[in-house]
Amino acid sequence: MANTKTAKKMIRVQAKKRLRNLSVRTGTKTAVKKVLENISAHKEAESVSALRAAFSLLDKAASKGIIHKNEASRKKSRLARKLISAFKKS
Repeated sequence: MANTKTAKKMIRVQAKKRLRNLSVRTGTKTAVKKVLENISAHKEAESVSALRAAFSLLDKAASKGIIHKNEASRKKSRLARKLISAFKKS
């Protein structure tokens, strides 16, 4: 248990940051899931717009340090590859 005044304050600050980071992380997961659902439902236009939104959220999370920049890049790459392979005109 924290004894000093600053240690008690840091506990409060970290709790706020944890909740904020959790909401951002949850938002990115939801956006990625929405892209995958649209791809599996064969909705090309909705998939593209959901992909743009997911890219934006992943970039914001990476810039804030909530997720690592390489993780964001990896997820974006995988989503783009899935979209391209699903709607490739043969």
